[in-house]
Amino acid sequence: MNASQVERIPVDRLRWVSGILAILGLADAGYLSWIKLANAVAACSGIGDCASVNSSRYAEMWGIPVALFGLATYLVILALLVLEGRWIQNFYLFRLGVFGVTLVGTLYSAYLTYVEVAILRAICPYCVISAALVTALFVMSIIRLRAEDESA
Repeated sequence: MNASQVERIPVDRLRWVSGILAILGLADAGYLSWIKLANAVAACSGIGDCASVNSSRYAEMWGIPVALFGLATYLVILALLVLEGRWIQNFYLFRLGVFGVTLVGTLYSAYLTYVEVAILRAICPYCVISAALVTALFVMSIIRLRAEDESA
């Protein structure tokens, strides 16, 4: 193993951790999408008020459930992470792509969290999980970009 391979191991591990977080986000957003599309009741077990959040006017954008946008976001993040591993010569562009997507996702999640707390006065635990996951992915993307800058 040469020196450049040793330096890349932690960054590769961070990519795998990011992939796991994206898969968890896919599961969460997939469940939220199913609830919205099937008009089902979320299993909140008294932890929050999923029904109020999911039936609010903020649960859709342009007639499309916000959960589907979340699902698409996690799919794009996962695709970028996979492509980064496949096309090593362009890995920095894919890392930058993950940074951009997670930045937008984090900002939009912050807005939706504000809506839940300040306007709806209801919290959906699945929405909180999604916000936490996309924020964690955003932080990971910054760490991954900085790790590459330091090793260059």
